[in-house]
Amino acid sequence: MSITTLDQIPVRLPPTNITAEQALLGALLANNKAYERVAEFLLPAHFADPVNGRIFQSIKRRVEAGQLADAVTLKTEFEHNGALAEVGGTAYLAQLLTAMVGIINAGEYGRAVHDAWLRRQLIDIGETVVNNAFGAEPELDGARQIEAAEEQLFALARDNAADNGMVDFEHALGAAISSAERAFKQGGQVTGLTTGLRDLDKRTGGLHPSDLLILAGRPGMGKTALATKIAFSAARSLLEAARAAGPEVKPRGSVAIFSLEMSSDQLATRLLSEEARVSGERIRRGDIGQKDFDRFVAVSRELGELPLFIDDTPAITLSALRTRCRRLQRTRGLDLVVVDYLQLMRPSVGTRPESRVLEISMITQGLKAIAKELSIPVLALSQLSRSVESREDKRPMLSDLRESGSIEQDADAVMFVYRDDYYLKQREPKEVAYDSADKFQIALEDWKRKMDLAYNKAELLLEKQRHGPTGKIELFFEGEFTRFADLEQRYE
Repeated sequence: MSITTLDQIPVRLPPTNITAEQALLGALLANNKAYERVAEFLLPAHFADPVNGRIFQSIKRRVEAGQLADAVTLKTEFEHNGALAEVGGTAYLAQLLTAMVGIINAGEYGRAVHDAWLRRQLIDIGETVVNNAFGAEPELDGARQIEAAEEQLFALARDNAADNGMVDFEHALGAAISSAERAFKQGGQVTGLTTGLRDLDKRTGGLHPSDLLILAGRPGMGKTALATKIAFSAARSLLEAARAAGPEVKPRGSVAIFSLEMSSDQLATRLLSEEARVSGERIRRGDIGQKDFDRFVAVSRELGELPLFIDDTPAITLSALRTRCRRLQRTRGLDLVVVDYLQLMRPSVGTRPESRVLEISMITQGLKAIAKELSIPVLALSQLSRSVESREDKRPMLSDLRESGSIEQDADAVMFVYRDDYYLKQREPKEVAYDSADKFQIALEDWKRKMDLAYNKAELLLEKQRHGPTGKIELFFEGEFTRFADLEQRYE
């Protein structure tokens, strides 16, 4: 068996471009205006040679302060702080000026320096992946190691995206005119993705790309049912648009539901119950006849064609959710993401927030980043604090959002679902609480009157909307099928 010695092992040095670093510094010292060509993306930490990075830091500070940065001023500055010898002395500053090839090439030098830094970062991430795979982090299993690696790569891509710069107003104006043209051609109707609720679409114009929408409510209010209704309506609109283009045309987009609380089959049963008009309780008990079953089969065929995907992974991490959304957008197209609900999510692998408030803040910021990156609306459900229960008027307010004010801050729209009959049922008068039968009857009649007014009604309170008005939207709610609809559709 042959033995490999150390001198036989090939050594690969991390990518650097010292020549480009020196040429860039020389160009900057010769003409400070060249700094504008690299200021947006280049930092001192991007230099492989720490001496070059230190010199760039001094140039950057002086230019941004409106001061001259040349070989003379830098020599004086380094002499005053005792660092002249550390940066190679006067001889090295003079060498930088001779290394300059041309001021006009400063941008290219900067990009070469930045590219070498990016490659070094990729090598660091790769080494971490290899070390973890060999067991450096034994608490991370293979799946979580993949999530951690994807998160690191995403952070590197996000923080160093080449297209995050300024957009000229003419370009932005063109996009605004295109949006207005679509609205004009549709006669003031929905310009975004429909929610299936006419009054909500009128108030918001539908669901728009890059928006983070929060739907919140106390348990029992019907958050999941309403979110499912919106997801189902959006998926159906995508299917109808494809059918209008031709019988063989497949939908060009899809809707993804991340159900952290309910399993995929429970969610499917709820959709089936709503569409077939058979209560979920009867479905679970098997209390259905042949006619009901035949209707199930017909409805299931229609539902099966919807471009709707359900992920019921419990306690999914933000990085895993992002990866699955990217994959779905790449393979099938993606138009809407629904998360039920955000308090059950976990932050990205490798992050250790100091508090629950900070953890929720990281999750909402991450969901907003996904909405912007993929240019899709994200609808996230949220729980409310118990402070609602201690008030006489149980209608939620923005301050009731549970665990973090960042939910309100990061969201483009915040909606609350509220049903008065839920609380009225709990306040049914009891005869033992009254000292006479007459008083009890008066209280009972008053309670019945209020129940009749609240029967099958729900309120959607649009408390925040960046791009439009707020206010109350009345909805029809059919508790037997957990079905929401426009108020006048109650008898359909």
